[in-house]
Amino acid sequence: MPDYANFFAKKICFFHGKLAVFARWQYLRDMNDLRTITLTSLDEPGARLFASLTEAQLRSGMETGEGVFIAESPKVIRVALDAGMQPVALLCERRHLTGDAADIVARCTDIPIYTGERELLARLTGYTLTRGVLCAMRRPAPKTVEDVCADARRVCIIDAVCDTTNIGAIFRSAAALGIDAVLLTPDSCDPLNRRAVRVSMGTVFLVPWTVIRPEDTMLFQPLRALGFKTVAMALTDDSVSIDDLALRAEPRLAIILGTEGDGLPHDVVRNADYVARIPMAHGVDSLNVAAASAVAFWQLR
Repeated sequence: MPDYANFFAKKICFFHGKLAVFARWQYLRDMNDLRTITLTSLDEPGARLFASLTEAQLRSGMETGEGVFIAESPKVIRVALDAGMQPVALLCERRHLTGDAADIVARCTDIPIYTGERELLARLTGYTLTRGVLCAMRRPAPKTVEDVCADARRVCIIDAVCDTTNIGAIFRSAAALGIDAVLLTPDSCDPLNRRAVRVSMGTVFLVPWTVIRPEDTMLFQPLRALGFKTVAMALTDDSVSIDDLALRAEPRLAIILGTEGDGLPHDVVRNADYVARIPMAHGVDSLNVAAASAVAFWQLR
């Protein structure tokens, strides 16, 4: 005879499983509803974090009491979360709450989630959101040169580069081409600037970096104490080609990149252990600093 008891027992277990999944989905949806704040105007509390604060105000902690930065797009936010960055608030187009950003919403369980229609959020932020998601995150504690360079072989020093796109592109090349750490002079652009973060595709969270103390920007003494030699990328009469074997042979090397136009300060070039140039054709005298960084990183890896 058919084993009806076993048959019905299996059916009951199946339906119990389905009910548990549904209950879990309902719970998560209800929790998201509790955390979701629908914006209907540009004057609502919480909107200032994403709208009217300048980069300097975000860094100084105005509004939150601690420094924050803005990460844009689901991919970049995921990289930031995976790297241990701590979210403060999320701004998301309504359609992405259960779409592209659903996994991010599920991971950010204890922060407010602001949402609204695409047109309102574009007016709020002043631009159309990339992939419809922004996340405010706490700035990590600053590190020392010794922290980020202790185990490094190849380091990049960014000197007075102020363009956010160039900063992001340099970090992306650094991550892809094996640079172990990035140091920036105080007059360089903040790597956690919203556009720099987006252009880097989140690699600013993958490559250790710090800002050099003003008194160390000429001689880079902390690096020298760690055994690094420095190579300044500059066009001078005594510069060597970037494929010079002596450069590749250095066990620890810091590559110094300067701003376009003025280039590196004369004192920085004079105090460097090497000065190198990228050979070029057709009378071209220089490359964009982001492009030059990729060539240098690859050649000197």
